[in-house]
Amino acid sequence: MTNDEEDRLIDKTRTRLIAKYPSVSEETVAGAVESAHAHFAGHRIRDFVPLLVERMAKEKLSTLVTS
Repeated sequence: MTNDEEDRLIDKTRTRLIAKYPSVSEETVAGAVESAHAHFAGHRIRDFVPLLVERMAKEKLSTLVTS
């Protein structure tokens, strides 16, 4: 996976999560996605990073919504 492909998928994840969590500000959703993405910055294998980023961000956002 190229960096451009990964960035495109991360952007789609951000858009999807903004729609899924309308009660959470877009900045908060973007921050959760960026934080999750940064978690994988040093990893060499990138194929599953977008999926893992989405899962991590969903976990964080879900706790915000239920709190």
